[in-house]
Amino acid sequence: MKITYPIPAETTSVFVVAADRRSVDLDAVVPWRTGGPHRKAAARAIGTPRLNLRVFPAALSPWRRTSLGDEGRAALHAARHHVVVTATAPVAEQPEAAQVARAVARGVADTCRGVIVDVLTGGVVPHRTGCQAEPGEFHLEDDWLGWSTDVGSGGSCPPCDPAGSGACTCLTVATRGLRRFGLPEIMLEGAACVHGLCTVSVLRTVARCLLPGHLTWSAASPETRRRSIGEHLWIGGAESVSASGAPGLGRRPFRVRLGSRADGSCLSVGPPSGFTGTLNDWLCRTPGLLAA
Repeated sequence: MKITYPIPAETTSVFVVAADRRSVDLDAVVPWRTGGPHRKAAARAIGTPRLNLRVFPAALSPWRRTSLGDEGRAALHAARHHVVVTATAPVAEQPEAAQVARAVARGVADTCRGVIVDVLTGGVVPHRTGCQAEPGEFHLEDDWLGWSTDVGSGGSCPPCDPAGSGACTCLTVATRGLRRFGLPEIMLEGAACVHGLCTVSVLRTVARCLLPGHLTWSAASPETRRRSIGEHLWIGGAESVSASGAPGLGRRPFRVRLGSRADGSCLSVGPPSGFTGTLNDWLCRTPGLLAA
């Protein structure tokens, strides 16, 4: 079977540089302080809807109360100024558009001695002032992915007992950051709260599996607003991929379904059809996931 998910026409990335002092001339940051392979693209995009810079006093910043992790929240609250780098571009131009925006944010951070906060992931982007340019090649592992974790409050959880059957089901974990590439966030819900690290590992591996094919498809089909993929997918070297870049059916260590969240659609991950154990059994015993 197939599932079909929506593709937005455009997506937006927002990076906030939290700083105690602001640059005298932010226009000078682009391209002169934007190092590395993204300088020319930044110079072409600045001043257009695809790349915009604004400065706010921290007390008046619209990003002060946004949903962030502890590090990101602390950085924004401690700063006097927020320099906001916003990039809006067609999905077919990702991930380059997001890379250009982050390269500009690095240049701003160099100028202002600031801390870069990625609003979509909710985290701080590691950056060494004056000596770290944005890489030319895109790798999802380069801090493009964050996490949203929710632990239900329906009662006390039993202690971890791998041999027992009383594990709770109160944990929900979802990715943060995939939507900037036009791919719905990926969610796993109903795991035991002691399996938080394993759940993150599964979602990261699924994201690595799905995103390359999604980007290839988006670049080849820029006007298409919906994409279909196999409901049962395989992670690892035995994954079958069709000519369109969509993961094939083949072997089935996990199942993906189209779900919903408060902020839009998501891809919900779980055991394949026919798996007889619980979700926690699947997380603990599936060799393809443990080895990924």
